[in-house]
Amino acid sequence: MSIVKIDMNSLEFQAELEKTILFTDKVNKQFGWVYNPLPEVNEGVQMGLARNKMMYGKRFCPCFMVETVNDKPRSVEDRICPCKPAIEKEIPEDGVCHCGIYCTPEHAAKKATEMGMEEAVHTHSRGLTKEEAQTLLSQSELDGDEVTSLIEARELGMVDFKLVDVREHMEWQMGHIKGADKLVPTSSFFAALEDAKLNKDENIILYCHVGSRSAHCARILGDMGYTKIGNLSYGIVSYGGEIER
Repeated sequence: MSIVKIDMNSLEFQAELEKTILFTDKVNKQFGWVYNPLPEVNEGVQMGLARNKMMYGKRFCPCFMVETVNDKPRSVEDRICPCKPAIEKEIPEDGVCHCGIYCTPEHAAKKATEMGMEEAVHTHSRGLTKEEAQTLLSQSELDGDEVTSLIEARELGMVDFKLVDVREHMEWQMGHIKGADKLVPTSSFFAALEDAKLNKDENIILYCHVGSRSAHCARILGDMGYTKIGNLSYGIVSYGGEIER
C-alpha cells in the first residue's frame, strides 16, 4: 500500500472540511465546550477529521492510528469524534480532550493565560555538550525544547538520528519540523516503513500531531526489534522550533 495523498485544495476535500467545521461547531454547542485557544490545534484536528471521513467513511480521531481489520477500518479504543473517552473521562477530569480541540471554558481561559505568560518569558533552549546530547538522545520521551536542542546538536555533528513524521501526507504538506528526514504515515505504516529503510540499531525520533500516533508507532517498532526509539511527547503542536511548509 502506497502513501495515501489527499489534495487539501481539491473541491472534494474543501467541501468535506466545511462539513467537519460545522460538525465540531455543533459538538461544542451540544456539550457546552469551546475550541482550543490555539487555532492551529483546531485546524489540524478538523483537517484530520475531514481526511479520515474521506479515507474511511468515519470521523475517526486523527490523533490515533486507524487499522483495517477484516476489511473494516477500526480506530484504537474506537475513537470516533466526539469519542467516548473524551466525553466520559478526559474533558471532565482534564478540561480538554486528547486531540486538544474540545475544551471546557475554564480550561481554555487558563490555557490562553499560560500562552501569554510563555510568550513573555520564553527563551531559547541552551546548547548541549556532546555528552549531554548523547544522553538526551537515549531517552524514550522528549519535549519540544529537547528535540530542538538535539536537531542543533545534529547539525554540529555531535549526534546522529533520524527524525520521522508519522502523520499523514496532507499534514506534512501543511507543515513539518524542519530537519525531519522521513514521512511514514500511520495509514500506510508498514509499506512506508519499508520504503524508509531505517536501520534497527540507529537512533530514531518519532513525532505526530499531539504524540499519540507516534507513541503507538514507537511500541510497534520496539516489537519489531528497533532498539533506539524516542518520541516527541506532545507532538508538533508542542514544538517551538522552525516549521517547514
